[in-house]
Amino acid sequence: MIEDLRNEDLIKKVGGKFKLTALIQRRLNELVHGARPLVEKEPGMTDIEVVVREIREDRIGIDYDASGVTRPKDARAE
Repeated sequence: MIEDLRNEDLIKKVGGKFKLTALIQRRLNELVHGARPLVEKEPGMTDIEVVVREIREDRIGIDYDASGVTRPKDARAE
């Protein structure tokens, strides 16, 4: 799972390591406070693994238009 966090594709998907870290932190906080996972949580799966899978499957991401954060050149416009 740690290898997934070092994957350049995942980092580029959100626009950098800092943005990835911020997205993970925000989503982890939501899960800890009762939000439902957007992917099927397998037995033994940690919350951070759930968040990484949600990002990989495009279930969550940064809303660049609403947040005022600059969209990275590699990020897809949705």
